[in-house]
Formats: sequence, C-alpha cells, structure tokens
Amino acid sequence: MLQMLAISSFSPKYHPYVQHSRCVKTHQPPATHIHGVLNSGQGKKYAVKCSENSFYPTNKITERNDVVYKPFSNNDHFPAVTLQDGYASKSEDGDENSKNVLLKNLNALYRFIYPYACFGHLIATTSNSLLPVEKLADLTPTFFIGLLKPLVPLLLMHIYGAAVNQVADVEIDKVNKPYMPLASGEFSMETGIAITWISALTALASAIMLRSPPLVLGVIVWLFISTAYSAQLPFLRWKGNSFLAAVCAVFMCGLIPQVPFFFHVQKYVLGRPMEVTKPLMFASAFMTCISVAIAFVKDLHDVEGDREHGIQTLSVILGKEKVLWLSVYMLSTAYGAAVLVGASSSFLLSKLVTLYYAEYLLIHFVR
Repeated sequence: MLQMLAISSFSPKYHPYVQHSRCVKTHQPPATHIHGVLNSGQGKKYAVKCSENSFYPTNKITERNDVVYKPFSNNDHFPAVTLQDGYASKSEDGDENSKNVLLKNLNALYRFIYPYACFGHLIATTSNSLLPVEKLADLTPTFFIGLLKPLVPLLLMHIYGAAVNQVADVEIDKVNKPYMPLASGEFSMETGIAITWISALTALASAIMLRSPPLVLGVIVWLFISTAYSAQLPFLRWKGNSFLAAVCAVFMCGLIPQVPFFFHVQKYVLGRPMEVTKPLMFASAFMTCISVAIAFVKDLHDVEGDREHGIQTLSVILGKEKVLWLSVYMLSTAYGAAVLVGASSSFLLSKLVTLYYAEYLLIHFVR
C-alpha cells in the first residue's frame, strides 16, 4: 500500500522515467520515507499505463517480474510535490480580478466626488485662510498645521454636497450625465446613501474635534443648504427655483468656504480677536460673484433633464444663450474689480501680480 501511494504521488510531467504517450512502462519506486518508515522499493517493479489523451498515468498498476529495471540510487533527486499549474494560474487570475475591481471602484469614487470642484474649494479656502496673516512672523509651523486641519471637514463637506445631489438626482443624471457612478450603475443606491451619511457625520465630528465654533457653525449651515438644494422633501428641493438656487450657490461657494475658515484661523490659530476685514469682504464678494456665474454655466448642460423633470432653472426659463452671456458678464465684472483692487494696493508685490494676471487674461481674451 505504501508503494502504491509513493507511485501515485509522481507526475510524469516532472518524472524522467515515465513517458507521456500511450505506453506501459515499468517503474521502480525510489527509497523514500513515508510516515517515518523507510521504503526501499527493492524487488518490485510496476508498470504505469498511460491514457491516450492525457499526460498523467492511470490508477491501473500491474506487477511485472519479466522486466529487469535498474533501481534508483539514493543519489537520484526528485522534485518536491507542488500544486498543479492550474491552481496557481487561478490564484493569479483571482488576484488580478480583485485588483481590477479595486481600481474600478476607486475610479468611480473619484468621479463621484467631483474632484475638479473639490480642488477649487481647497485652493480658495486655503488662499482665504492666509488673509489674517499680518507679518512674516505669523508663518510658523504651528500656523501651517492649524491651516491644514480645517481642510479635512471642508473636504468632507464637499463630498456630502456632491453625494446628496447625485442620490437625489439619479433619474435626472440618467438623462444628463449617464456616465456618473450612480446613473450608470457602477455604484448602487445603498452605496451612495452610505457615502452621504458617512461624509456628513465625519465632517461634523472633525469640526467638533477642532473646538472651533465658527467651523462647527459653518459645517452645520453647509449640510443644511446642501440638503435643501437637492433633497426631495417638503419645503426643500430649492434647485427647482432660480432665486433659491442662486442663494444656495452664494452660501455654498461664496460665504461658507470663506468666512468660517477665516475666523477660525484668525481666532483659533493666530489668537487674535475675530473681526471683519476689508480683504475678507472683497474675497467673499468676489467668490460669490464667481460662484453664481459658475452655477449658471453648470446648469447649461442639464437643460434637457431639468426640463423633463420640471426643474425650473434659469437656463430652462431664459434659454442657454442668454444665461451664457449673463455668466460671461458676471465673470468679467468680478475679474475687472479684482484687477482694480490689486493695482491700487499699497504692496508692490500685489501690484505686480495683478498686472501680470490682467495682461495674461487680456492676451488670451484677444486670442
């Protein structure tokens, strides 16, 4: 019995003494240790009958005494028993499939959170948070750490706004943006709702951990405005009204990413009393004008789906062309005011940067 187990463990793929075609060949098993018992295999010869279409021997083993076969010496080496290649390839395929699924989900999540808008919020808030700085001595490592911490709730606030909008507008997005994760089916509705709740709770928790009342209030207002803009609830769904939609754009893009973070840096990072400064007022007004214009332009792409579902945006009411030119005038006014304010600044660096930027815009506008 031990000899039969020893023979059956050999594969002709690796064994040098067994042919790979239709044959009956004798085989002398080598001296091996099986369960601690030495098995020399001397005096026994066995024939391995190969099947016609297989490289592996059958289980039929017959004893033969008419064939003299040279027994193996103890110096012969045999490869260790390994798993068949099929198992290894299946394992590799499984790992590759898991990697592809992971990359696909990460790509869908990247598109789900509107990264271009997220980067805009991060840059605008970081720039606005530098306005309380009065002297170079304020730019310490502690200041920069305090500047970066509020960006965590800001990022989570943005994710919540994008998530709740897509969850509420999944049917509209199937018309306007069928490539989005929820509309295309890459994410299930349960996944979208889970991302919405997680981002809202973590945004509020991270603001509370910073012990900053301006940030906590800003997060709460942001969550409410985002919900009121998108959610199909009584007295909400403000995106269906042009005036209320503009109010939401003012708060979500012009005021909340600016004012609470400015006061946080001013009071809880630099340790100065909270006060409204001229740079803060100008930055808030500038970003409000820019944000409303961008909100109008964003709706141009969604006219078909909004009209089909009864959403009365300004683009649906006035038409695409009029709204486009209105947005162009608003952007031109905002940038023109920024150039005038920068050019009249008492700081030489501000004048140089403003004039260079104005020249850059003028050249590209002429082209």
